[in-house]
This record gives sequence, C-alpha cells and structure tokens, in this order.
Amino acid sequence: MNSTTELPSDAIATVRVIPGGPVRGSIRPPGSKSLTNRALLMAAFGRGTSQLDGALVSEDTHVMTDSLRKIGVQIETEDAGRTLVVTGLQQAISPSDQATGHDLYIANSGTTVRFLTAALSALGGHYTLRGVPRMHERPIGDLVQALSPVVDGNIEAVSDGGCPPVHIHTNGWAKQELSVAGNVSSQYLSGLMMAAPLASRRSGAPVSIRVVGELVSRPYAEMTADAMQVFGASVNLIWPESSTGDLIVQIDGDYDAIGWSIEPDASAASYFWAAAAISGGDVTVRGLSRAATQGDVAFVDVLQQMGCRIEETDDSIRVDASELPGGKLRGIDVDMNAISDTVQTLSVVALFATSPTRVRGVAHNRFKETDRIGDLARELRKLGATIQEHEDGMTIHPLVDPGVSADSPVRLDTYHDHRMAMSFSLAGLRLDGVQIENPSCTGKTYPNYWADLEQLIGRSHHWTAE
Repeated sequence: MNSTTELPSDAIATVRVIPGGPVRGSIRPPGSKSLTNRALLMAAFGRGTSQLDGALVSEDTHVMTDSLRKIGVQIETEDAGRTLVVTGLQQAISPSDQATGHDLYIANSGTTVRFLTAALSALGGHYTLRGVPRMHERPIGDLVQALSPVVDGNIEAVSDGGCPPVHIHTNGWAKQELSVAGNVSSQYLSGLMMAAPLASRRSGAPVSIRVVGELVSRPYAEMTADAMQVFGASVNLIWPESSTGDLIVQIDGDYDAIGWSIEPDASAASYFWAAAAISGGDVTVRGLSRAATQGDVAFVDVLQQMGCRIEETDDSIRVDASELPGGKLRGIDVDMNAISDTVQTLSVVALFATSPTRVRGVAHNRFKETDRIGDLARELRKLGATIQEHEDGMTIHPLVDPGVSADSPVRLDTYHDHRMAMSFSLAGLRLDGVQIENPSCTGKTYPNYWADLEQLIGRSHHWTAE
C-alpha cells in the first residue's frame, strides 16, 4: 500500500522509506509547537483578544487549547486551525462541580502540563491535570516543589517519583520570590516565567525567580523571555558571571492582546536539513533564519561542523551536502544541551559519517516522551550500529556492516515518541528494509510529516498493515 497525502491511521503498523538518490528541494515546516503553546498561554491570560497566525495544528496544541477552553478561555479557529483568535481570561471561573474542579487531559504534552501547572496555580482555582500512562512517569516534582512554598493553597503531584496527575487547589501565589532547579527541564522555568504576570496582577508586585544549578536548554528560556516581552510583560534575565552562580529572572507587568505570526518549527526543520546531509543533497527550509527565536536553528551549525555547506537569507536556511570533502560526513564531538530535541536527528546522521560522533550535555533527555538516550541506542543497534551510552549522552559509531536490507528488514520501535519516528525515517534514505512502527505518533507535533517528507524526497513510502 502506498501513501500519498495523509497521516497513517492507527491500523497501519509500519512505514518504510524507500532509499534513493540525493534529496533536493525546499519546504516550509508547520508552526513551532514551542511558540504556539507559549503564545496560547499568554493570549489566554492577556487583556483583550489576540490573533495568532501560523499556529501548529497537532496533538500537543490541541490538548492545550482544549484545556484552556475548559477553564473558560474563548478560542476561535480559522484557516483549519492555523489561525487562533483568543480572548483572554483575567480571573478564574469557578467550575460547576466544586468537588472535583476542572479535570484537564493533557495526553503526553510536556509543555502543556508544565505550563498549565504553573499558570493555573497563579490564577487560582481547583484543577486536576492528567495524561497518558507515560505522562504519569515523567517528573514534575521540581516544579511542584518550586510552587509549594509560594501558593496560597496546595499543589501536589500524586504519582510515584513526583509525576502527574497534578492536583491544584489555590487562591493564587502568596509570595513573589521562588526558586527552581534548572537541571531537568527548561520547561519548568518557562512555566514559572509565564505564570509570573498572573501573580503580579494579583499582588501588584514583580516576581523574582532563582534558577539553582545549571539550566538545561538555555535557548528555550530566552525564547520564553522574548515571547513574553512581545506580549507586553517585562523580563530581565540576569545570567551568572561564573558557572557556579545562579540565573535570576525578574518579571513585571501583564500580558496585552496582540497579533502575532508564529515561526515554522525549527525542531521539525532539523529532519529536512538532515535529509540533505545523509543523502548528499541540498534542502532549503523556508521561513527560518539564524535570527529565529528558536534555538534549534543551531542544528545547521552541527551539520556545518560535519562538513555541510550552509547558506542563509533573511527568510531561509539551506544545507548543501552535494560537495562534501571526499563525499563523506565527518564525526564530531558536540555539546547539544542547548538543542537537545535534535539529538535523535543527529544520531541518524552520525551513522553515515566517517568517524564516531560524541554527543554531550543531554542527560535530561532520559526524561522526555521516552528515554531518548537508552531507547534511542537500543533501536540504532538493530541497524548494526555500535552505540556507547554515557551519563550525559552517547557515542555513535559509523555503520560498517548494516544489519538491515530489503531481504532482512528491521522494525524500529518508536516508543510513541514523535521524534523517534521522524528521525528513524531518515535512515531509510540510505538503508533499505527500515520499518518504523507506529508512524501515526508524529501527530503529536507534526501530523503531516509523512506527506511533507514524501513531497520533498519525490518518492512514495510503503505502509504495511497488520
């Protein structure tokens, strides 16, 4: 069975990308998940009605809009959901059932559960945030611990290890100074930052947040600060002068109603840039430049280190691997703490380099949709790769004797992780017989990924149904 345009249904067991020649072309990915969910939250609690253009339509953004609507935020959609008209909510609306409060389903969306936990604790009210079984294994204890001393009420993560479901019963924040650990997820800090204007609205005083220890994925905190200032809040990031110091974030003001165009998703763009690198082709991603607010555009710098040529305009970035020295990518040693969502992408690219690639600084990747170090290594080994796991990352050795072919296919488990599926699809550009399980999991952030990849590479995939 061949695919042409649509996301595969749950009945489809695997997808296989057909190997071919160099990938050449251009593409514009959908709107950024990170920016869409940030913009939704700030518009939801802003003064007046905001219009968000270029929004991502996906499972992660759906659970955010659904949850916001349940608590009383008015959200209208246009252009098949890519334009959102959001009327802000200035104070909590009491649920009809005071005994249970608002019961919010957040699936496996880390941004939604972390952003809403912080914001709703500052807004005040009674809420339960629950998701899929994997969400109830993902830690949120450090965020709850940061909020517990400042809320007027109580907040609790009820699963073992400080994981959701999260129960919130508060009248808002009673204090304006708090601290949070920075070594697990930058989304904790981003959630607190975006909640701070709601607390300032109630108290009339600014909020100060101390980040204890090294902050992972620093660009996401900077992205949050930039977006908050677009919406009218005042944010001051005071970075430490030494590696042992703490980041201080000072926040004041409230959110205004605005019109905002959301950038294409830079994490999604990484798969198309990587397709050029793996196949010896050239791919241009439209709508992004190095001036983008998303840190993951720096993935092209990693590919440049491996030998690719990068060309840039004000509205596009091109990766050209058609004239690699010796026709081969070279392995590198790289700290990917700031762009950890692209580790899986790089791991597949590294299989086709001439020397090993060492990835550092991403210990927190074990706590995402799946263990993005251990589970990633397990699946790459099925292809015949030699992978070494480290406390903070992994070493990927080039494929010497692939353990996969058209006659000996291999099924790669995605662990219901959208980034696993999209990254593994790239291996099929060079290796025949790579079968990717549960392809529909890309709907979490990129429902049309398979159709867009097919359009770019100019050939069909093969779906197989059980």
